[in-house]
Amino acid sequence: MSDISCTLDGRVASVTINRPHVRNAMTLAMWKGMATTFRELGANREVRTIILTGAGESFSVGADVSEFDAIRADAGASAAYEMAVDSCSDAIAGVPQPVIAVITGYCLGGGCHLSMACDFRFAAPTASLGIPAANLSIVYGVRSTRRLLALVGLTNAKRILYTAERVGSREALKIGLVDRVCDDPLHDALSLAAQTCEKAPLSISGAKYILNDAALADGGLLAQAMIDCASNSDDYREARKAFAEKRKPDFRWC
Repeated sequence: MSDISCTLDGRVASVTINRPHVRNAMTLAMWKGMATTFRELGANREVRTIILTGAGESFSVGADVSEFDAIRADAGASAAYEMAVDSCSDAIAGVPQPVIAVITGYCLGGGCHLSMACDFRFAAPTASLGIPAANLSIVYGVRSTRRLLALVGLTNAKRILYTAERVGSREALKIGLVDRVCDDPLHDALSLAAQTCEKAPLSISGAKYILNDAALADGGLLAQAMIDCASNSDDYREARKAFAEKRKPDFRWC
């Protein structure tokens, strides 16, 4: 059985971290495999929304520290490891489709890194989130630290990183680390997925690109190209036609 599994139900893909016996601890191979999975999903125009979750009782306790002596023992190895972790989170953040993290149990360290790369985070009432890097003498990566800052603000980011304390889902909601707390986060994630799957994918992918600040890095050139593509698309023509005919549009991502 694969440590990263992917299923497709209609237009919704579900990616599951599948090592429940170790609370879904992520190995180096899994970071790389997750990146490949999301790149493939991002290129699949049949997929309109992606849900990321963990098998069993937890989302993920983060990196599998038991392999650090072999693969992350010094600065050089740590840099290579962080490149793989960042490549994974960039692949999640970079897909054009919305990504919803469904968080149960522990969501720690690298698990938080994964969840923060998603567009939305839905948590169970008993979920526990934290970044224990300070317990391991590790400096949390630049990308993940910047995402944490964007979500929770400077003071809360410092508290989380300086103290390595865990926060419950209600506190996480209060500070912005999760977006919703519900008894059945998967059900709510699927409800949101049903909504987003009906909307124009060119609109969503363009908005996601701009909101994630990628447009600042390229001077807005690709963002303008995405705006122009949508304005010239069959989907735009279909939307105008559907509006006139008082029906739902049938978007084809083209």
